[in-house]
Amino acid sequence: MRKMRKSMIATGLALAVALTGFTSCEKTGDKTSNGIEGVYIGTFSISNSLKSAPLEDMRVDHGTSVVTLMGDHQIEVHCFGEDIDSTLMLDYYEHNDSIMVCLTGDDFTNIYGHMLGEGHMSGGMMGDKNEGDSDWMHHMDDEHAAGDEHFGGFDLEEGSFTYSLKMIEGSSP
Repeated sequence: MRKMRKSMIATGLALAVALTGFTSCEKTGDKTSNGIEGVYIGTFSISNSLKSAPLEDMRVDHGTSVVTLMGDHQIEVHCFGEDIDSTLMLDYYEHNDSIMVCLTGDDFTNIYGHMLGEGHMSGGMMGDKNEGDSDWMHHMDDEHAAGDEHFGGFDLEEGSFTYSLKMIEGSSP
């Protein structure tokens, strides 16, 4: 088993029409997609996205995120602590010195309004990646419209991971 370094997670839940959580992790080691797998220990906090500032009654709790490679360009991210216990399945794509992540399955369909892979059916095709395009650029060209929101990724140079969780107002993680 590979020795993993533990580092910080800073997570915030922001309140607008929906709650939004941010996860930020730091880790050293492998600077490839294999290097994103590991255990991250840090904190969860709440902030108000309308003001981009902490709420007056902000509470910070300790938490853990476990990132596991699941298959071909897919990871499982399990975030847990005193106030959160959520697991996400995400696709990942290499992009320069970063690994970008995107929702998959029903979560992708619910956010973007179409099934993952429909971009290939509407004019694109597998293997149609332009020379010089990263996997992320290819994904964006084939699967997304301008302005589509994404919620995080890994910065391999900094050894960090950031992710934002959107929650329906009144729900709990």
